[in-house]
Amino acid sequence: MSTPIGPYTPLVRAGHWLISSGQIGLREGRVVQGGVRDEVRQALDNLSALLAAEGSGLHEVVKTTVFLRHMRDYPIMNEVWAEHFGDHRPARSAVAVAELPLHALVEIEAWAWNGPA
Repeated sequence: MSTPIGPYTPLVRAGHWLISSGQIGLREGRVVQGGVRDEVRQALDNLSALLAAEGSGLHEVVKTTVFLRHMRDYPIMNEVWAEHFGDHRPARSAVAVAELPLHALVEIEAWAWNGPA
């Protein structure tokens, strides 16, 4: 798990909810190289690790927001998304933004339900 790059908490528990701060493709303090595919993969790996530390996982994610530097990367993001989420399809918004921390190409935040089914 990466250390936050600012004064915030990467994951907060609110009752049975787990709410993540935006995750970028950060590994060992740097944005991974290789473009949006690798950044999405790392951001989702980071999200998965945060959830696992709370006894949860991607299968409990119910809502996400994806911030993309370039909307043309949407199809690539979808490919990597399907690899990580499989048949699980949380609600999702995706928006293009002017800039992201550390010049990342993608940032992903999520809400996960970690309570009774």
